Amino acid sequence: MISRGSTGAEHADAVVIGAGHNGLVAANLLADAGWDVVVLEATGVPGGAVRSAEVTAPGYLSDLFSSFYPLGYVSPVLRGLDLDRHGLAWRHAPDVLAHLFPDDRAALLNLDPSVTAASLETFAPGDGDRWLAAYDQWRQVSGPLTELITTPFPPVRGGLRLLRRLRTGGALRLARRMVLPVRRFGAEMFDGAGGPALLAGSALHTDLSPEEAGSGLYGWLLVMLGQQVGWPVPVGGAQRITDALVARLTARGGRIHYAARVDRVLVARGRAMGVRTVGGELWRARRAVLADVPAPALYLDLVGASALPARLVADLERFRWDGSTVKVDWALSAPVPWTNRQLAGAGTVHLGADLDGLTSYAATLSRGELPRDPFLLVGQMSVADPSHSPPGTESLWAYTHLPFRRHWRAEEIAAHVERMEAVLEAAAPGFRSLVVGRHVAGPAELERDNPSLVGGALGGGTAAPYQQLFLRPVPGLGRADTPVDRLFLASASAHPGGGVHGAPGANAARAALARDRALTGAVYHRAIAAAQDAVYR
Repeated sequence: MISRGSTGAEHADAVVIGAGHNGLVAANLLADAGWDVVVLEATGVPGGAVRSAEVTAPGYLSDLFSSFYPLGYVSPVLRGLDLDRHGLAWRHAPDVLAHLFPDDRAALLNLDPSVTAASLETFAPGDGDRWLAAYDQWRQVSGPLTELITTPFPPVRGGLRLLRRLRTGGALRLARRMVLPVRRFGAEMFDGAGGPALLAGSALHTDLSPEEAGSGLYGWLLVMLGQQVGWPVPVGGAQRITDALVARLTARGGRIHYAARVDRVLVARGRAMGVRTVGGELWRARRAVLADVPAPALYLDLVGASALPARLVADLERFRWDGSTVKVDWALSAPVPWTNRQLAGAGTVHLGADLDGLTSYAATLSRGELPRDPFLLVGQMSVADPSHSPPGTESLWAYTHLPFRRHWRAEEIAAHVERMEAVLEAAAPGFRSLVVGRHVAGPAELERDNPSLVGGALGGGTAAPYQQLFLRPVPGLGRADTPVDRLFLASASAHPGGGVHGAPGANAARAALARDRALTGAVYHRAIAAAQDAVYR
């Protein structure tokens, strides 16, 4: 159990910095192994970007950051925690996703493959059959691919399962598919515009443009998961994921301290010994420190450049954040009055652009400019889970990307919110007249409420291939281990990156357990240290 040593410092087996979902996953797995675990959270509440509250009007629940969770639903990490025993349940909207074109046509993704196929068939003869064939191909690889992207690098077991299933030729073709830009990916798969729009709009959940390498992988992953398991939401809001993780942890003796902002990782003789909070309180870690914070914050702010290899510090100068974000929540007195009624049953709506429009939008962002006609990702939360608002109403949100900046003027954000509402009004005349409450979270507000969302960046760093796998967060091993012994990176800045799936936290916990094993821990440490010495020195 947690104890106070003779120096007055608190002692625990593991100190976890940050009570985001990755930190809570890591803490749970260590508690399962019998460790004494304390989590130190800088803010007053747990959850990081997985939280809900009434912020627009009484009786209207909003998911403050993230909402739909296909990766969380299929994640072996979260499934292995049996969070349903702690109150987590899931719901699905009637339609998974609708992409609205400027001419008011819509491409629909539905849990029934035949419904999706019928929608895509309206854009080009044969595209329905092409969709069904693509989905059959996905089902062959979905299991090992999910394992591959949620386990530590190198993903040996998942990679071998894929190789056995696909053989060499199939594996090579899958590798090619994984680096395709989504524009090329869609053009190779479909003749019409519907399928490519579903793929490209989903790819733009990341910070990648339709022309960037690797964007096809993200689009393909999200739409195929949508076809297979939907984009489900927790009943009662995103907060229920956090509540379940917290309940599970505390039931196993773990503790969370709030308003406990860590300002230093204590390092002696190359080993993490514990942490210090802003108030001067010391927490000694007998076995490990795990950090659910962005990589630059851990290395440069909490550890300090002087305790790190010079090459790692230099690499961090080239670390790239993903784009900034502005998110708006609305309380509506009635459902959204879409001109195209096909959108009424979709949990998520992509709004404001066809494929060429998405390319133009992304190019504007890459130039550091604000798009005049932003592409919106819209969530109809009451459609997905009626408990989000009173009967006959709607709890709606939309977010859009901005160029990455640490500082934005309030008038810039206000003007962009007006553009967002104009896009909604054009697709749903009368939308503005239904608004009974509104909450705007620009980059500053997102970072204030969750310090890990630096500049309103949601992904812990870009999703571009040059900052993935063994290049995440910088060129290295692609693992949670850091150059400081018994210090582990457990945030979205680590492989496999952003999304609510718990893999970075689980990977960090596994690494901490491997380092601490009585017979093999020293061997593990020597191997990791030798590999890092080759990379950083």
